[in-house]
Amino acid sequence: MNRTYWANENELTKKWYLVDAKNKILGRLAVKIADILNGKNKTIYTPNVDCGDYVIVINAKYIKVTGKKLLDKKYYRHSTYPGNLKIETLKEKLAKKPEEVIYLAVKNMLGKGPLSYRKIKKLKVYAEAEHPHQAQQAEKIEL
Repeated sequence: MNRTYWANENELTKKWYLVDAKNKILGRLAVKIADILNGKNKTIYTPNVDCGDYVIVINAKYIKVTGKKLLDKKYYRHSTYPGNLKIETLKEKLAKKPEEVIYLAVKNMLGKGPLSYRKIKKLKVYAEAEHPHQAQQAEKIEL
């Protein structure tokens, strides 16, 4: 009788991946990054264990979107004080904080809960090509 394999976090080895976001479409890139963070690219994927890898995203300010999303897509923030709703378009957000655009796209694909909060901490996003993670010797992948 074959047994189902359940991954144990102590047995797993975490790898580092480097993704270049230059001229990539935001949604398609975010899906693939979320799969790597979840560990769904591995054969030993277990839903209740963090078996994903680390992802470094560079050139975040050069991503592309399709259609009229630059002006139509909006990001909302509220401080819970009356009348303090802040609205930014994607174009404004890319000009100010391009790292946050990719971060929020991936974060919203991971879901909510303690396990997802640990997974999103393994995502490192940088606006330009320089990053401080050379020591990890990240494997460059093309998505």
